[in-house]
Amino acid sequence: MRHSASVVGHSLASRQIRTAMSRPGGLRNPMTRAAITTAAAGAALGYRNGDGWWRHPHGGYGWVGPVFWPYAYYDLYDYTWWGWGYDPYFWDYGYGDLYAGLFGPYDYDALSGYADYLPGRAGPPPTTGRSSARAQATTLADMCGSDRSDIAGFPIEQFRSAIQPNAEQSAALDELASASQKASETILNSCPKDVPLTAPSRLSAMQQRLQAMRDAVGILQPALDKFYGLLSDDQKAKVTALAADQHRGQREATSDNATCNTAQPAAISWPGDIIDRDVKPTDAQRASLDALRDAATKAEDTLKSSCPPTDARTPPARLAAVEARLDAMLQAIGTVRPTLDTFYAALSDEQKAAFDAVGPERDGGRTAMAASSDEPPRGRHRHHHHHGPNIGGMIFRMIGL
Repeated sequence: MRHSASVVGHSLASRQIRTAMSRPGGLRNPMTRAAITTAAAGAALGYRNGDGWWRHPHGGYGWVGPVFWPYAYYDLYDYTWWGWGYDPYFWDYGYGDLYAGLFGPYDYDALSGYADYLPGRAGPPPTTGRSSARAQATTLADMCGSDRSDIAGFPIEQFRSAIQPNAEQSAALDELASASQKASETILNSCPKDVPLTAPSRLSAMQQRLQAMRDAVGILQPALDKFYGLLSDDQKAKVTALAADQHRGQREATSDNATCNTAQPAAISWPGDIIDRDVKPTDAQRASLDALRDAATKAEDTLKSSCPPTDARTPPARLAAVEARLDAMLQAIGTVRPTLDTFYAALSDEQKAAFDAVGPERDGGRTAMAASSDEPPRGRHRHHHHHGPNIGGMIFRMIGL
């Protein structure tokens, strides 16, 4: 258990991540955030390149240990203000994350490595002489969100300089900045205080996180609508130009809907064979298992029908799209959770343990074999659907952008 904690701590305190975290505005780059979550997600599992089966299409991970949707406020904010071309990561969250909630990739030992780095935990002793336990602990907390105004996400002075607001517009801009701060705090408060070890507890944590994001949208929406409604056509054009400036230097993202309605990869296909072999459901349990699978299929269909709009060209329109997507994700979880609770409650303790081991089974039961260096831990050679570059180099390249 302590070994896993030291591996995670070492990754979170690595030179590459500390550099990215300390660089002013470093987390504003969505690719940097994806590189950080990639390094942190695979730390306790021994990944060198973060090539897990639950990786997102554009890179990064929806689950880092017990934390669902790392840097949620940034993703919400970036898509709202700058659009898909700057940050496609918001729309990468979907059925794959729900599947990872049902069949989590982390076993108990791996999850224990993240427990000490949740907000409010003191953290284990430092693994090197270069960083304190408190410094290590801040990274996972920052992945949950932040109530610090310097990284809350809204570039108020950038907008003030671009549009030269009059007194009424300036007051509305200040209200929007205040709402942005409150929304950020709302998302931060959804960070788990404990590690969800079972499928029902993971879906509960996921639902809580999504509800906090939905609440944050409700906080932002009136202030954004008011501010944007006060702008002249010329000022709105300047806001659009700001977004275009943000796109420069970013990698080309695939089309909005390129992956929205495609079939899910084999890596997250329903693991019926594994469940039959390891859980061995009885005839009575199989009825509720079938109901769970049907609910998961329905949830997948719900999310497939919730694609990024191609005509959301203004911040208010994109925030409305965010609202609709979060509602769809909450609906999908609401479809699955009751059937999961029913099925899980009918299992014996031994069957529950087997069900909770499905995700690690799909990962091959890999355990961390970490080296005491600033590089992510090296694991045994494995075949995966995704292969990425060296994480340290990736982070430094993203910082360079």
